[in-house]
Amino acid sequence: KKMGLLLLLIICQCAINGIKTHSVSKPSIILLMADDLGIGDLGCYGNRTLRTPNIDRLAEEGVTLTQHIAASPLCTPSRAAFLTGRYPIRSGMAAFSRVGVFLFSASSGGLSSEEITFSKLLKQKGYATALIGKWHLGMNCESSNDFCHHPLSHGFDYFYGLPVTNFRDCKPGHGSVFLKGVQKDLVIPIQIAGIALVSLAIVQYIGLLKVPFQALGYFLLIITISLVVLIFFFYHFRHLNCFLMRDHQIIQQPLSYENLTQRLTKEAMQFIGRNTDTPFLLVLSYLHVHTALYASENFKGKSKHGLYGDAVEEMDWSVGQILDVLEKHNLSDKTLVYFTSDQGAHVEEISSTGEVHGGYNGIYKGGKSTNWEGGIRVPGLLRWPGVVQAGASIDEPTSNMDIFPTVVKLADAQLPSDRIIDGHDLLPLLQGKVTRSEHEFLFHYCNGYLNAVRWHPRNSESVWKVFFFTPNFSPEDSNGCYDSHVCFCHGGFITRHDPPLVFDLSRDPEEKVPLTPETESRFHEVLRAVHQAVDNHTRSLHAVPNQLSWDNLLWKPWLQLCCSSLFQSCYCDYESGGSSLQVHLG
Repeated sequence: KKMGLLLLLIICQCAINGIKTHSVSKPSIILLMADDLGIGDLGCYGNRTLRTPNIDRLAEEGVTLTQHIAASPLCTPSRAAFLTGRYPIRSGMAAFSRVGVFLFSASSGGLSSEEITFSKLLKQKGYATALIGKWHLGMNCESSNDFCHHPLSHGFDYFYGLPVTNFRDCKPGHGSVFLKGVQKDLVIPIQIAGIALVSLAIVQYIGLLKVPFQALGYFLLIITISLVVLIFFFYHFRHLNCFLMRDHQIIQQPLSYENLTQRLTKEAMQFIGRNTDTPFLLVLSYLHVHTALYASENFKGKSKHGLYGDAVEEMDWSVGQILDVLEKHNLSDKTLVYFTSDQGAHVEEISSTGEVHGGYNGIYKGGKSTNWEGGIRVPGLLRWPGVVQAGASIDEPTSNMDIFPTVVKLADAQLPSDRIIDGHDLLPLLQGKVTRSEHEFLFHYCNGYLNAVRWHPRNSESVWKVFFFTPNFSPEDSNGCYDSHVCFCHGGFITRHDPPLVFDLSRDPEEKVPLTPETESRFHEVLRAVHQAVDNHTRSLHAVPNQLSWDNLLWKPWLQLCCSSLFQSCYCDYESGGSSLQVHLG
């Protein structure tokens, strides 16, 4: 009997160990990404006035990364790097023009089908996969229904969200991100065209030059058509670019902000509920706190920081709902949860009434669109009870590109061998098995231009950061590019440095005082090491199609998604009226 009982105990222990091993090797994975959230907006990173108890709970029960770096300070390239584990320059998702993100739903650029996302690899391993919320990585290539860049073409089984992003222009009364730029950039061309037309007419009238009336007519017609198309597009911008999709179908055009966070959260919770018996990957990509800001009635006016604070606290509520549904289904111990932001807070965001609509980057300089720490140092929280250290803080350089190899290995999938993966598996660091990050160098791009390099030598606690150029803040004594709303990466918008600016972030995280050969004995050593790393990195790059070229960025009417017709103002609403479709015929 004793032998039988002992045998039974051994069998039970083996079974328990087998279950534990299986759950550790193929956990469910939830990746929560905020939009334009500042690292200083969260309680777990030192904020004392915004209430974020649920996000803070992730820190208490998991690991806080205090030097977690976005691969780009802009939405589109940062998200491309996150999904592929590669610098966006490698996938053609880094622009060489002023515009570094997709602005229109009917652009032809996007994340190439040649790229391998972690969602593709996890789907191949039997994971149920979903993306809920913001996409911003393109939609169509050649027709309005080829969906070559759509989330479902990149390994997601289910999509519910926005194909582009949340613009001020999407919410009536919240201003426009385009109007100032359009006015600024079009005034001179219109003036030139007008002067040319009048001059031709005068020359024709006084007989100095014989200009065929047909040519004048064609010239006038082209200008008129161009202006009509432009006016039509911007007048209907909200309908054409701000809409909600479920898989390949538009379900609300234009987007309604009413209870939007609740709807996104409900979709996420339902997806979890449908997959309690199978490993799943859920990417919940919040619209908060990109402008236009919004909050539901339960949160509006409740924070100490206006509408921005309301939006942060509503997002925190949503995170709490996700954690609660995991507990409800006994999935907490079987699920890795990650929370981050795609880049730092957009410090230049100020409403027309003067209310601050951008976040707080703590002690760090600059913000979104810059590679100062405020633009790229983002929250990094990872919780997995029983596997990841609880309450630990890690001040080693890590990247949002690290999520790719981390989740791919956890799913027992193979990392691609035909391309460079720039991210590194985080699990040894998270479990305390190692204390040093595998990132000796990190390269900071401003669009397609190499802007700065971070070097964490193997034998040193220093974290050197070398800038080849820096943005020109406007006004000069400010902390951002308020005159242009974002900072740009070339020409008269930047100042080049020779020798480069050198900082030691371990001593000067605020990047206040550049080092010199007189103040730092290792100055030239640092520059030599960084230049060698840049040479090696540059040699590893290969030419790929530029997905953010002007041709790929421009609005193409034949790619426009529309749930009714352009003549019906692309209006429909499957959401508000249940399953019925409301169509506006006016």
